[in-house]
Amino acid sequence: MADSDTITGLLVTALENTWAAIRSRHPDVPQVVLTVGAGSTGGSDLTLGHFAPNRWVRGEYEIHELFVGGEGLQRGAVGVLGTLLHEAAHGVAVTRGIKDTSRQGRWHNERFRTLAEELGLTLTHHPKIGWSVTTVPDKTREQYHDVLDELVFALVAYRRSEPNRRGGRRSNNNGITAECECGRKIRVSRGVFDAGPICCGVCGGSFVGLSVGQ
Repeated sequence: MADSDTITGLLVTALENTWAAIRSRHPDVPQVVLTVGAGSTGGSDLTLGHFAPNRWVRGEYEIHELFVGGEGLQRGAVGVLGTLLHEAAHGVAVTRGIKDTSRQGRWHNERFRTLAEELGLTLTHHPKIGWSVTTVPDKTREQYHDVLDELVFALVAYRRSEPNRRGGRRSNNNGITAECECGRKIRVSRGVFDAGPICCGVCGGSFVGLSVGQ
């Protein structure tokens, strides 16, 4: 089996090809070093992705970092495309010298909204994180249909969230707490959660598992 046929190889190749497709449409989206890892830390927060400027060094040059949380891969190809477009908008902000967030990067302002819409996303305002809730409209899905097909083929696994280590009452059922990117949370049984994606009626995103049996 070739390296590109492994779970890691397929995933990284598909993510890099998707980023390249975004850059081909939007030249201000910068080159990045792609990393994939844990988006959870044992609490309630879940990181689907982040864009970190100048985190890598290659000779005399600095390169930005694109992080993709493994838990968010459960959202499927369109959800992952939405995450990459969201982070690409942050990349454009860095390229153009635009301050698009505040509060340690949590609050997304109107300038971010403008950039994200430029990249083809639909934005919804959230009272705690600003213009951060993104969905991928049909027109944008069609523009990226080739890489979406590749993502569908590559997304054969996702990472489980870290167990909640903050203490508190533990239940004796095996339910899962799931959260949508817009901040809504639900609790469902393992069987219901594993049956297929659960879509949010507010923002159109998918609920991602945060904890099992907590």
